[in-house]
Amino acid sequence: MFKNKYMYCFIAAGLLAPSGAAMAQDKYPTKPIRLIVAFPAGGSTDIIARLAGQKLGEKLGQQVVVDNRGGAGGTIGTDIAAHANPDGYTLTMGTTSTHVIAVGAYKSLKYDPVKDFEPLTLVASTPYLLVVNPGVKANSLKEFIALAKSQPGKMNYASAGTGTTTQLAMEMLKMAAGIDVVHVPFNGNGPAGVATIGGQVQALFGSMPAVLPQAKAGRLRPLAVGTPKRSPALPDVPSVSESYPGFDASLWLGFFAPKGTPAAITKRLTAELTAIAKSPEMKEQFERNGADPLWSNSPAELSKLVATEIEKYNKVIKAAGITPQ
Repeated sequence: MFKNKYMYCFIAAGLLAPSGAAMAQDKYPTKPIRLIVAFPAGGSTDIIARLAGQKLGEKLGQQVVVDNRGGAGGTIGTDIAAHANPDGYTLTMGTTSTHVIAVGAYKSLKYDPVKDFEPLTLVASTPYLLVVNPGVKANSLKEFIALAKSQPGKMNYASAGTGTTTQLAMEMLKMAAGIDVVHVPFNGNGPAGVATIGGQVQALFGSMPAVLPQAKAGRLRPLAVGTPKRSPALPDVPSVSESYPGFDASLWLGFFAPKGTPAAITKRLTAELTAIAKSPEMKEQFERNGADPLWSNSPAELSKLVATEIEKYNKVIKAAGITPQ
C-alpha cells in the first residue's frame, strides 16, 4: 500500500514539474545571443543589424553579439546560420540577397531559405542609391546614361558580390537604359563603397545605409534612388522611375532563426523585434541611415514574401543573363 502511495506521488510530481526544455525556454535567454550578419562590417545589413541587435539585447537582458561572416554574396554566413543549433542563441539578419536572389544566383546553395529557417519578422527596407566617384563626369542620371552610351564596355560598377541585390539593381538599370557597364564584384557593400570612393570603379548602385554617409560627405556623388518615390533622406535626388517608369530596386531586411527553434522562443523574439521597429527612437535611427522601419508583418507574411520574391528575382536573373555561380 505504501509502495503504491509513493509511486503515485512520484508520478504526479513528474506530471506537474515542467520539463528541462520548457524550463530552459522559460528562462531564455541565459547567455549572449549570436547574430550572424552574412556581410562585412560597414554595409547596410551590418548597420541595421547592429542597431536592432543592440535594442534586442537591452530588451532580453543579454548581449546580442554581431558575428560578421561575409563572402559569396552572403551565402557563407547564411549557411552557417541555417545549420546552427536551433536553441534560440543563434539568429541571422536575412535580406533580399541571402534569402531570395541567392536561390537563382548559385548552383549549389547549401541551405534552403524556406525550409531551413524560422522567419521572425521584417524590421526595415532600404532603397538602392546610384552613386559615382566624384571624378566621373556625370552630375545626373541622364548624364551618366549618356556617358555610358558614349563608351560601351569601358565603364565599370561595383557590387557587394555576384548575385547580390547591388548587382541586380544595376543590371536592371542596364536593361532599362540600354547601357553596357562592366560588373566588378566585391565582398560586401563596405568594400564596394571604398573601391568606388578610391576610383577603382566608377559607379555603385549601393544600399542606402551603406552609401548615404559617403554621399552626404561628398566622397560619392548621388545620382538617383531605386525606389519609385524619392527618399526623404535625399529629397533632391530623383528616382530612377522618373526617367524609367516602373523601375524599383530596394532591399528588405529581417530576422530569422534556424529551423526547429522552439515556438515559445520565436514568438518572444518576434514580439520584441516588432516592438523595436515600431519605437520612435528606432524609426529615427533607421531613417537617419536611409532605411524605412517595417513592423506590420508576421512570420507567415515574411515566409510568403520570401517565396514570392524568389520567383520574381529568378526572372530578373535570367533576363539579365547572369550565370549561376
